[in-house]
Amino acid sequence: MLETRNSPRPPRRSLALTCAFVLAASAAHAAAAPLAYVTSEKAGVGVIDLDQMTLAQTFPVGADGPRGLSLNADGTRLLVANKNTNDLAVIDTATGQVVKRVKIGKNPEYVRVRNGYAYVTYEPGDTGGAPEAKPEGKPADGKPDAKAGGKPGADDDDANKPPAEIAIIDMKDWRVIRSVTSGHETEGIEFSRDGQLMLVTNEGDDTVSVYHARTGAPIRTVKLAPGGRPRGIRLSPDGKHYVVTLESLSKLVVLDAHTFEVVKTVDTKLGPYGVAYGPNGERLFVAAARDKVVQVFDGHTYEHVADVPVGQRCWHFSFTPDGSKLMVACGRSDAVYVLDAKSYQPVKQIGDLPLAWGIVTYPHSDGSIESH
Repeated sequence: MLETRNSPRPPRRSLALTCAFVLAASAAHAAAAPLAYVTSEKAGVGVIDLDQMTLAQTFPVGADGPRGLSLNADGTRLLVANKNTNDLAVIDTATGQVVKRVKIGKNPEYVRVRNGYAYVTYEPGDTGGAPEAKPEGKPADGKPDAKAGGKPGADDDDANKPPAEIAIIDMKDWRVIRSVTSGHETEGIEFSRDGQLMLVTNEGDDTVSVYHARTGAPIRTVKLAPGGRPRGIRLSPDGKHYVVTLESLSKLVVLDAHTFEVVKTVDTKLGPYGVAYGPNGERLFVAAARDKVVQVFDGHTYEHVADVPVGQRCWHFSFTPDGSKLMVACGRSDAVYVLDAKSYQPVKQIGDLPLAWGIVTYPHSDGSIESH
């Protein structure tokens, strides 16, 4: 007769202790204060306690220049694009330490995470050394700035520049699996509702490029109004439209998500960039940076609802996880402006964030960088 031996079972006390530990850890994670992460091009990454609405700490990233950022699904890793070191820093959010650096290429800027992959825009060319000098009249990030006296599109020679690229990184082993050639001066990144398509705005040649998200295979190039300089892009909550901001023309366009045809054009205040729908989809928010306002539109008809004064060079924003507040990163004001998301009244300003660039939260919430 064949004898069957069972593996020894751990004592019940050990099982009980293990379960208690797991439950306690889960409870501690759930009880932790919700946080916002803000890239400051001069200081690192600011961490804001959203219960107290205060700057709790700052994560150093080793050099000036953090800009785009995104979180992994469980909020344990923060991914930050660094223009001065030409890499993507992977930060352990529990310790604030950089645990990995992924070499990207010159001038990495925008970061999105989707389905276990990170997507990072960058400029081709030399992957080492200091960033190139910027012409007078532009800020350190190379974008025209009204305060500095720059004119949108002035002195650009985009046609003679190499096109931008998007690095696709497998987050299991932090390896760049491919780089996708895009248009000139690639800016925002968005995905279709099913995650199969990746859309990017190309500021330098007034286009939106459409790719297969996983393979990077090009599908279509959508031409927009000449001289518009498309920057922000966001999918509507129902998956039927994409909204694209045209910075230099001070307009937003609504694209049909299936045909990519322009179905509506809406005037905005000066210099629109970041764009996002509110948590329930009833309102669309646009950061009109040069007029120092966040504009509010009806999320279905795109009729203008309100203009909310904010600071200078406010490009990106995020709602808090509970949807009650809107947090706007204002780079030339060195602060995050906090607004009531329903009344649009100011709540407070959180300072000590020199050249604030982008903002995301954990738990994840909607904003001009992340969408859920």
